[in-house]
Amino acid sequence: MTAILIEPRRFGDSRGWFSEVWREDRYAALGITASFTQDNHSFSATAGTLRGLHFQREPHAQAKLVRCTRGRIYDVAVDLRPASPTFRHWVGAELTSEKGNQLFIPAGYGHGFLTLEDSCEVQYKVDNFYAPDADGGVAWDDADLAIDWPLAELTPVLSEKDAALPALKSADLSFSYDGKPLLPLDM
Repeated sequence: MTAILIEPRRFGDSRGWFSEVWREDRYAALGITASFTQDNHSFSATAGTLRGLHFQREPHAQAKLVRCTRGRIYDVAVDLRPASPTFRHWVGAELTSEKGNQLFIPAGYGHGFLTLEDSCEVQYKVDNFYAPDADGGVAWDDADLAIDWPLAELTPVLSEKDAALPALKSADLSFSYDGKPLLPLDM
């Protein structure tokens, strides 16, 4: 499975809008067959907050469906499946509350995001419960990944945990490859 950028349709009128942000049959048609088990919601007070790069190891690996419900973020998915021809490759997309777009990130990928303005809220579904013993991550600024974060004049604000994440070469990566490499996002 590859990362997929999704723009759910919005139905608007003078009152505002309505959107289906998860509909099993429509997402299955895109190849997303995850059975989501947990919803997560984060708030970041300041622009430049960087969360990630996070993952859960097998057998608790998680696929995620991410959306920004307040503000704007730059969302990143990194292929961490060592046997994949796109191992270490990444894709990124700006997710905004205004657009309502989403990024699906399969299991076996690292995930992180950078807030592009103050007071951002991010919500995401995962298909496996949080398992502290399987929690893992990779440094956001690892040179082997060379992620082009849109920092401009922002200084990253990191948690102590994220600031201490290891380099990719030191990370415990046991993800299997499903035969589907990471593809560019349709923008």
